[in-house]
Amino acid sequence: MTETAEEHGERTVSGAPDIVIITGMSGAGRSTAAKSLEDVGWFVVDNLPPALLPTMLDLADRASVPGVAAIVDVRSRAFSMDLKSAISALGLRGVSPQVVFLEAADSTLVQRFENVRRPHPMQGGGTILDGITAERTLLRAVRGDSDIVLDTSALNVHELRARMHAYFGGDSVTGLQVNIKSFGYKYGLPVDADLVADCRFLPNPHWVPDLRPLTGLDEPVRDYVLGQPAAAAFLDAYLAVLAVSLAGFEREGKRYVTLAVGCTGGKHRSVAMAERLAALLSARLSARLSGDVTVSHRDLGRE
Repeated sequence: MTETAEEHGERTVSGAPDIVIITGMSGAGRSTAAKSLEDVGWFVVDNLPPALLPTMLDLADRASVPGVAAIVDVRSRAFSMDLKSAISALGLRGVSPQVVFLEAADSTLVQRFENVRRPHPMQGGGTILDGITAERTLLRAVRGDSDIVLDTSALNVHELRARMHAYFGGDSVTGLQVNIKSFGYKYGLPVDADLVADCRFLPNPHWVPDLRPLTGLDEPVRDYVLGQPAAAAFLDAYLAVLAVSLAGFEREGKRYVTLAVGCTGGKHRSVAMAERLAALLSARLSARLSGDVTVSHRDLGRE
């Protein structure tokens, strides 16, 4: 027991199962995400009042299940305050739950509700969009405190399940998991990005006829982008910033960080820079940080 736990008369959970709290926008895929964890052996509870999270963890601990997941949504009154209090209570017992916030664009959410011909739970006498707007306002603080913010706008059911399996389906996550994501500004900012870097200051291969049909994964484009003096200067400076930021994230217990790298279309500059940044980050920070670095390209192939 820690001193804090003893002062509060609570048992510190030793070797307790992992716990994930799934929340976010209605229609963004909370049930699908939870089902994906159930498929790999997690114990899942839907629509759990936040105040019952410690009780659920006790029951799961006694049953020796590997992990528990709770879907918490706006049907729980005093949502934000109750959730923060529950997480604090778990923290006093040595348990650090991971909060997954599922997000989607307004247009995507409207279409999903229209497809199933159901009202939004917060629209009242207004429109579906009115309900979405009210829910975003209610969840703003929770979204900001979440460990993972996952945009499901472009994900189908199978892709969302695969993403959840990647996060929680294997061995317990240790260290900082960094995903570097390239994107195109003309398609919008990634809503799940923790940090965003803009590569539009570099010459655009789109205006070089031989490079236009290629992508940042092709050697000629990669050499063209990374051969710019400004590219090397940017990478050196950005890596210095990341050395401080990522170390701070790890100290604060944040396990998942998404670094977004953008250019105009997400085809040339951002792809090449994201790949190079991932390689350098893995090599330069491996001695300072534990965890893995992965790369994804959100808009590659959309042009």
